[in-house]
Amino acid sequence: MADNTQLTTPAQFTELLSTIQIVDGRLASHASRAVNISLTARNWLIGYYIHQYEQNGEDRATYGDKLLNRLSEELGEAGVSRTEARELRRYRKFYRAYPSIRESLSPEFRKLLPVNDFGSDEPIRETPSPISVDPMRDSQKSVSASDIITKLAFSHIAELIALDTPEKREFYAAQCISGVWSVRELRRQIASLLYERSELSTNKRKLDQLTATTAETQPSALVIRDPYIFEFLGLRPAEVMSESHLEDQLLSKLQDFLLELGQGFCFEARQKRILIGDTHNFIDLVFYHRILKCHVLVELKLESFSHENIGQLNTYVSWYDRNVRSEDDNPPIGILLCTDHDKSLVEYALAGMDNSLFVSQYQLQLPSKEVLQAQLDAERQRLKSLSEGGEQ
Repeated sequence: MADNTQLTTPAQFTELLSTIQIVDGRLASHASRAVNISLTARNWLIGYYIHQYEQNGEDRATYGDKLLNRLSEELGEAGVSRTEARELRRYRKFYRAYPSIRESLSPEFRKLLPVNDFGSDEPIRETPSPISVDPMRDSQKSVSASDIITKLAFSHIAELIALDTPEKREFYAAQCISGVWSVRELRRQIASLLYERSELSTNKRKLDQLTATTAETQPSALVIRDPYIFEFLGLRPAEVMSESHLEDQLLSKLQDFLLELGQGFCFEARQKRILIGDTHNFIDLVFYHRILKCHVLVELKLESFSHENIGQLNTYVSWYDRNVRSEDDNPPIGILLCTDHDKSLVEYALAGMDNSLFVSQYQLQLPSKEVLQAQLDAERQRLKSLSEGGEQ
């Protein structure tokens, strides 16, 4: 809940410090809400116009089932972000699930609707009715169209509209808003079948309390790492996706190091976004090796080695093998670089490669684990020394 307390001119240093923190917090929260509302309204409006065209477009029969593919291609060439065909389908589904958002649009957004069409659509059957308050669950509130557009990020909404019934959408929307859930928490609760468990529970209030104690909440400041947001704002993934300044510096050095080896590495991408299912993932570095004729994916983790790390990289390698690899390419490989406070570790991910000839060929052309570990340790030590020197 927003703090609307009137601020006064600070007379003491502690008051000055507190006042600046309050101003920063309020305006960061305002920026987050403003961007989220604009992005949500934009996606709803795209869905609205696609729906209207499919209903009334004079030349709609010309495009038929290929409409979204053609539209995606044209919008992509025009530089409009997140307009792949699957995203356009998602926006259309968003509109159909929540057509009543029309009445909640601000005058600024309402101007983007046709003057003679505002409020003229017949209700869409898929639209859920508001939830009635359950006397056994005091946290369950009715969710309005205004709540959807002002209290949820579009990444939350994308998870909600993927649910198979209006009742589930309403349930999770209410819980998400009430608990200020992060997107990851919303996904986790959906995967844990919270709705189904709640329906079977004889003590819903106790279940709500238990859920609230373990739920991950959404920070109030702008979540710039959300792919929908930074692409909407025209930012490149590399500008916002690094975990820390240290990781960014290490990746830059590793990128240069691999290119300087003179063994065929050709740089392709940094923070390469790939879509696996409905989840966006980011690969730290992507190279193409012109001698081996394969892609090389590099992941850096500022933590000790874990099987989850290598499993994630294997997933990326498998995805590249199925979706990017051309007929003339060899299977892609991955390089996992892990570093904690004491040591570094390098592992190669071959994603089930069973051709021993290829494996031995890769071992000849790629830098050894020892070389990469030494480079990682040396660079980390150099950065540490610079940091300690700057603090003196």
